[in-house]
Amino acid sequence: MGGPGNGLEIRELECFLVLAEELHFGRAGERLYVSQSRVSQLLAALERRIGARLLERTSRRVRLTTLGERFLAELRPSYEELTSVVDRARAAARGVEGTLRIGFQGTADARLMEAIALFQERHPGCTTEIVEIPFADPFGAVRRGDVDAAIVLLPVAEPDLVLGPVFSSERQTVAVSVRHAFAGRASLTAAELAGTPLIAAAAPAPAYWREAHAPSSAPAPAVRTLQEGLTLVAADRGAMLLCTPTAEYHGRRDVVFVPVDGLPDSVLGLVWHRDAETERVREFARAVGAGPA
Repeated sequence: MGGPGNGLEIRELECFLVLAEELHFGRAGERLYVSQSRVSQLLAALERRIGARLLERTSRRVRLTTLGERFLAELRPSYEELTSVVDRARAAARGVEGTLRIGFQGTADARLMEAIALFQERHPGCTTEIVEIPFADPFGAVRRGDVDAAIVLLPVAEPDLVLGPVFSSERQTVAVSVRHAFAGRASLTAAELAGTPLIAAAAPAPAYWREAHAPSSAPAPAVRTLQEGLTLVAADRGAMLLCTPTAEYHGRRDVVFVPVDGLPDSVLGLVWHRDAETERVREFARAVGAGPA
């Protein structure tokens, strides 16, 4: 990768990245399993290669130079991508193995099952487990490590989670009791629904997520599961917004599902924890992103 003195040395780059985080030569050495003097040698070699100082070191503090800050900002994403390339090659060499746990909200619809089938076809050495996650806790199972990834209703605005493929954009319907005034309607508008009490998810679902799925100022009960919500709908304690496939799956004789015009479509997305991304998760995301055959 270049002549003597010019070739990139990955250890020097790793040393700089750790030093930029720790700003302490001793702690950087502990993380790299080398001596403090070795950290100094690696940094000095990188600075000679670049031709300028990347860190300023005094008896009281260590800080990045202006060039060091710019170098860090450009190096980090490239290094992470390089690491990912190596990880993908290693996984491809040995195959994706182990167990992938997939969470879903509401209904394991055809798109999810097609993605699982495609993933299994590509990676027969990996077992998949499918787990239903609570309506009122869309992100908890991923954060706790109960599942490796989850299909959840959007929106997703969680800084510790990665939002992967987005799919299954569906018209929304409102579930109402057979005794409700809307029960005989062929469809409704969002304006007509505005004053209707809409049953929402309870905590720990984030406020922005609860409001997106129950956009009404009228007071209504909060529930933990879809079944709780539909039971309250049947009791005429409020209405509940659901996507069309979920409404069809959970159909019952005492509840009517009426299409609503003027609301954003219901959309699903695959999420996983930023610190727990594996090749299994990435491969499943590719299967989901491939779409229906």
